[in-house]
Amino acid sequence: MYNTPKTSYSLVGTAVPRHDAWAKVKGDQAYSDDWAMPGMLYGKVLRSKHAAAILRGVDTSKAEALPGVHAVLTAKDVPNNIDISKFGQMRDVGGGFEGLYKALADGKIRSRGEAIALVAAETEEIAEDALKLIKVDYDVQEGVFDPREALKPGAYIVSSEDTSNKIMETKVEKGNVEGAWKDCDIIIENDYHTTPHDHAYLETECGMAWMDENGVVTLRVGTQVLEHYRTIARILGLPHTKVRNMSVMMGGGFGGKEDITVETYLALLTYKTRRPVKMVWTREESLEVHAKRHPEYLHYKTGATKDGKILCQEAHIIMDGGSYTYLTPWVQMYSTINGPGPYNIPNLLSHSVSAFTNNTLSSANRGFGATQVNFAYERQMDELARALNMDPYEIRLKNVVKNGDEISTGFVLEGHIALTEMIKKIREKLEATPKPDRLPDGRKVGRGIAVGQMSYGRLCFLHDSSRCAIRVELDGTITLRAGVPDVGAGQASALAQICAEELGLPIEDVHPFIMDTHLTPLCGTSTATRQLYMAGNACIMATRFVRDIIARKAAKLLDCNPDELTFRDKQIVFINDPQKSIPFVTVVGHVSNDGELLFHEAQFNAPFTEVPDLTNIKGRIHPDMTFTGHGVEIAVDEETGEYEVLRIIACMDCGKALNRNSVEGQMEGGAVYNLGWLREDLRWQKGVTKGNSFSTYLIPTSVDTPDVETVVIESGGGLGPYGAKGVGEPSDNTICPACVNAINDAIGVSFHTTLVKPEQICLALHEKKQRGANG
Repeated sequence: MYNTPKTSYSLVGTAVPRHDAWAKVKGDQAYSDDWAMPGMLYGKVLRSKHAAAILRGVDTSKAEALPGVHAVLTAKDVPNNIDISKFGQMRDVGGGFEGLYKALADGKIRSRGEAIALVAAETEEIAEDALKLIKVDYDVQEGVFDPREALKPGAYIVSSEDTSNKIMETKVEKGNVEGAWKDCDIIIENDYHTTPHDHAYLETECGMAWMDENGVVTLRVGTQVLEHYRTIARILGLPHTKVRNMSVMMGGGFGGKEDITVETYLALLTYKTRRPVKMVWTREESLEVHAKRHPEYLHYKTGATKDGKILCQEAHIIMDGGSYTYLTPWVQMYSTINGPGPYNIPNLLSHSVSAFTNNTLSSANRGFGATQVNFAYERQMDELARALNMDPYEIRLKNVVKNGDEISTGFVLEGHIALTEMIKKIREKLEATPKPDRLPDGRKVGRGIAVGQMSYGRLCFLHDSSRCAIRVELDGTITLRAGVPDVGAGQASALAQICAEELGLPIEDVHPFIMDTHLTPLCGTSTATRQLYMAGNACIMATRFVRDIIARKAAKLLDCNPDELTFRDKQIVFINDPQKSIPFVTVVGHVSNDGELLFHEAQFNAPFTEVPDLTNIKGRIHPDMTFTGHGVEIAVDEETGEYEVLRIIACMDCGKALNRNSVEGQMEGGAVYNLGWLREDLRWQKGVTKGNSFSTYLIPTSVDTPDVETVVIESGGGLGPYGAKGVGEPSDNTICPACVNAINDAIGVSFHTTLVKPEQICLALHEKKQRGANG
């Protein structure tokens, strides 16, 4: 068979322009908000004014009587209001993992902004007026806003259905932690806090829905999970075939569109009115009510020998799940498993517990639980290095995992581990020029490093799968069908590039048709940095199946063996005599005339395991890990506390860079994304989001960020196509601790929180000065 891996490439590894690049550059690509239909209504949501309350009653009579209003819905109008969301997985795993939530509030209000009622009207203005006419009877409650307090006996219970605020408890244990402390020459212990973080994507949650003559509800919504159509069908009480989910190629996600956002509301309003309905959340609405990165409280205790070898470590994590379960159990698995970091620690305990609070719900955000612990363990590594008077690079080199080492769960990774090479490259790049103690303007200069790990591919016990279909047209072009959600990251273009590479065609000859649950094979969620790994492998399988058929036909025409042929430049070429070739399209015609297949749909299955024992998680929980690192240089003004990031070195082993532009773009974007975590402050106050606009929630701009210097390592040790690893989420994992380590290096003050604003630096320097004055 011709189905063998390629050893040389035409497109893979180059900076080939994405297939949709021109449409996006010219502004032709549509966002969700760009879609409209004749007879369209406008949907709006009435949201709770209180973070904790009991909903006594909702009077919608005046809103319903308002001219131009076509529907006003409350919880009683939802066929199945309490639902277990499957979040796209193909297997029900139970055990508390499913994300319980309500479409519309009923009983207890669990967070400020929780949806109480829906309105559909002829205009947005009428819909807004209708919201003002709805009367809500609240019995306001005290609430609980700190997960540590929520777990205490006698705490206010957030849910009507539960008797405790605990969501889940998980643990990873290895070796003998208690017995190892006595062998340590030094023990350091610190508390860390990571703050909630918004996705701040280009387009807010929005979309539209309509109903066809066959009663099928179709959704066109910016989403990372097409499989939510199943959940919508359950809520409406419809067969899966009566809900169709589509997405758009723009808008951004970063995990924020992994959860259901507007889909349920649009489907309910459309099903009720039989009219097309559009809904667009304001930026304030988005910042106030959609899911955030989990805030975490982390306590780390680390013991080491005097030469810096870590012997044992404990990590105790308390996670704020907010008002509903959503993806908290999944995120918690990532935090627990990644708690010790990419270090070879023989004795460890990583323990986590998550709790409901009356804060905005927490769920998926780029990094998915790995970023929070990454901040803590990389700050802990610098604190340990400082206590031992060791170089921060050397202490990491002494302890990082290498090929053949076990990770925290006892699993030995199949992929390559390039951490040693990565640390050396970051150091070489950052120290190519001497570090000044101060700049000419008097600002202090510091440098910092952080490394980390994050998985790509979903948890193995989900039995993940992805499908892709290839059809060769008679003119030699390719139709590629894949239900791969792509809200801007380029997943569809990666599949087109793979197909073009395998068939020796320009990428322009491959036409991806994606994101339609009725017409495209399902690829699963665009989450967990899984699509290149999962859909990419399915794409290779489908393409090579068809390529084998074409190669056999070409071999007959050229009187040779199929394994003596190669596909390139729209030709099928005899390897030993490049002059002996035949056009690709000619062979396609022969295959068609002989009635042979020019189509194939393939399914790729990830490695699978059973659900682990959560009291001590063991074995292969993720398919593989991507390892990353950042080195930074920062200047700090000791008078104002203001700081400037002067340099960013981003390093990653991507396995194989299929598209150099895409890999470097993700590394640059990831660095900026979590650079913002240092200053982006939602300013939660008893469940109220004070930082609810981009004038108060300040994301980095171009003037806040230097050019990101990328160092790409291509070990070929990944499980994806051509040895690739996932890069999207891991790219943001280590920038925040690297920056805080650099600030510490500059001014000698340690910060144990991800939120480091100039006023905090001023206060810390003042306290340091006072301590010095007091001896």
